[in-house]
Amino acid sequence: MTVTIVGSQLGDEGKGGVVDLYGDAADVVARYQGGDNAGHTVVHDGTKYKLSLVPSGAVRGKIGVLGNGCVVNPETLFDEIDTLRERGLEPDVRVAERAHVILPYHRALDGIEEAEKEDLAAGTTKRGIGPTYEDKAGRRGVRIGDLLDPDVLRERLEYVVPQKKALAEEVFEKETGEEFDIDHLYETYREYGERLADEEMTVDCGTFLQERVDIGESVMLEGAQGTSLDIDHGVYPYVTSSNPTAGGATVGTGLGPTVIGDGEVIGIVKAYLSRVGTGPLPTELGGVEDQTPDYHGDVDAAADEEELATYIRDEGGEYGTVTGRPRRVGWLDMPMLRHAARANGFTGLAVNHIDVLAGLETVEVGHSYEFDGEEIFTMPPTTEQWARCEATFESFDGWPEVDWAAVAAEGYEAIPENAQTYLEYIADELDTPVYAVGVGPGREETIVVENPYE
Repeated sequence: MTVTIVGSQLGDEGKGGVVDLYGDAADVVARYQGGDNAGHTVVHDGTKYKLSLVPSGAVRGKIGVLGNGCVVNPETLFDEIDTLRERGLEPDVRVAERAHVILPYHRALDGIEEAEKEDLAAGTTKRGIGPTYEDKAGRRGVRIGDLLDPDVLRERLEYVVPQKKALAEEVFEKETGEEFDIDHLYETYREYGERLADEEMTVDCGTFLQERVDIGESVMLEGAQGTSLDIDHGVYPYVTSSNPTAGGATVGTGLGPTVIGDGEVIGIVKAYLSRVGTGPLPTELGGVEDQTPDYHGDVDAAADEEELATYIRDEGGEYGTVTGRPRRVGWLDMPMLRHAARANGFTGLAVNHIDVLAGLETVEVGHSYEFDGEEIFTMPPTTEQWARCEATFESFDGWPEVDWAAVAAEGYEAIPENAQTYLEYIADELDTPVYAVGVGPGREETIVVENPYE
């Protein structure tokens, strides 16, 4: 069977930890979209591993697959593999030959275009993700399979590089270097192709995964980012360039939709909201004045709200895995979650970071929006409309700081009563049961209510 792990918000929900949690029962863990802009942190045996490309399951000795929906920077891939080997692991990573390659000119143009967009900038990590997907859609991309054939690689580069060089020099009036040099790129990426071949890393992804399913093995499908960053279903243009939603799992791996649909789809929910990047955020704490809700606690001054935001940010470690940038934080946004539940068809939820909110007198939730004088319960279709939404809040009594390790050891019933009430509210609103509750960063600090493989 398959289990698909999907972020329900704006990324950073703790997907890697859930993949690690359920990873023992999986034989293969496959990434189905995104690139090395999507950091995930896994804690295993007390050791923290920060990865941006290698699938989380590789830390636990599972076969990791980068699907055809991914964009792959070979330099990052081999750096991560080599680092894991230096730390005593032997990651088994396969790469779809249909996956597209991030080249140096993609990264250069990502930075140039992000600066030129000004107010429309998506706040990207400037790692070349968008420009690579752009070339994929424009049928001028270089795929992993092309790196294995020097003649094809040379042909592809001779076609596309002059276009990119002209774009940088003539349109954006920038100086260019070796990242736009055909000979340099050819030699560098031909060598990457040789290593991929020597280590037998490349696969026909759909066939490889289907064969695993056919012999009864379990496959976990791992998305990057989150639903509201989906290029079709997210807050466009402040989105990623691929489909993190569950539908992307079939397109990005080559497994059929009936295969994915016969399995489980688990939505990962952070108990509050965070994001890196620009765009509206109706439940934001300490954000732009016209996007910031009133805080219904003992204080309502902007300075105190910013202090609360900083407290949650520090307690939750809300700094980007890839960039180190402080994330914007806000209260849980239920219209966003309802949108995600519909778009993905969640069969279960994993709610993380309820420990971060411990000790607050009151915990708020954006239950609905007021939009042009009307109460609505899901996200409107355009980002401009979303920016006009004002969150309508419901308040929950806070829960105390406790020994969360002891709570994790005892199980769900040991969770403080008010936190259980909060969890039950989320499950009821989404009509989806809670499968797991995260009360800390380690695998042993997650309470398993339901195992999707059993």
